[in-house]
Amino acid sequence: MSLAPSLPETIARLRADLRMGLAIVLQHGGDHALVLAAETLTAARFAEATTLGGSAAVAITKRRAETLRARAYDGDVARIRVPRDADAAWVRALADPSGDLMHALQGPYASLRDGKADLHRAAIALCKQSRLLPAALLVAVADGPALAKTHHLNLLDVSDIGAALTESQALYEVAAARLPLAVSEAGRLHVFRPDDGGEEHYAVEIGRPDRATPVLARLHSACFTGDLLGSLKCDCGPQLRAALAQIGAEGAGVLLYLNQEGRGIGLANKMRAYSLQDQGFDTVEANHRLGFEDDERDFHIGASILKRMGFRAVRLMTNNPNKVAMMQSAGLEVSERVPLAVGRNPHNTGYLDTKAAKSGHLL
Repeated sequence: MSLAPSLPETIARLRADLRMGLAIVLQHGGDHALVLAAETLTAARFAEATTLGGSAAVAITKRRAETLRARAYDGDVARIRVPRDADAAWVRALADPSGDLMHALQGPYASLRDGKADLHRAAIALCKQSRLLPAALLVAVADGPALAKTHHLNLLDVSDIGAALTESQALYEVAAARLPLAVSEAGRLHVFRPDDGGEEHYAVEIGRPDRATPVLARLHSACFTGDLLGSLKCDCGPQLRAALAQIGAEGAGVLLYLNQEGRGIGLANKMRAYSLQDQGFDTVEANHRLGFEDDERDFHIGASILKRMGFRAVRLMTNNPNKVAMMQSAGLEVSERVPLAVGRNPHNTGYLDTKAAKSGHLL
């Protein structure tokens, strides 16, 4: 067995580097680039990176490009040319929409249309997985491996990764124990961890659900503000408590608590979205201005955990038909959708109406 890191472990290292503001090196065929996340970019590292002599561009998503009225010639990605007088603050402003309304006359931005966008697309995927703003500075270099060796940087050849940047990592159970709950004393908590050492996910099993019949189940995405603080901006806390209460009343079922805060964009980006909502944008518009899709969650994680626990069919507690479809596409039969419409209040009415109108939730 090799002591060298596997591909998922290498990718995990790259994510950690980007979060710390370190550069990484990506290569694809004959193309090589030094990459720095826009959000964690410092003035010193911008200055050093742009002295390497290669062309520099900022990779942003199509959603962010639409906000900036920049052309996305590569479909889902736009490559914005870095002007000679730009600095690190310029790059960060390109990625961060918090100042958009204060500087209405941004741009015009010159989008690159020649060459390939493979490295730029991979850089954005890594930023998203790192829970950073989905934007990165890429500086073309002649010899990526030599640069990585000289500066002790981690390197990834994206030619060989296939779908490794987008597909779920295998999960395994690391611990489980009896956990008496207010809704049922017959509770048990299972902790699952992905192969790359990433975020753990939890399964709350109540009673002894029959593996041969559809199990009453809820896939609940972590919501620090709603579940723990009692935020009135969403319906997450009431949904969590109602789902546990219903499973407890039936005497058997599973609630999965998945660490995919803010529909998969992370707590920091969720707070950025809240700030944009205070400026008048709805939930979907705020996510798009940040450069994200409406929903960045990976529901294959939930399906994988349920299958590992021995379930093949569920009665799914959700108001989201898309969640039903995605669970079925992941190989888990959904025999019934169980509505969970609770938690509406004067503070989240607009949020819930947007979920119904733009995301198809049945509320």
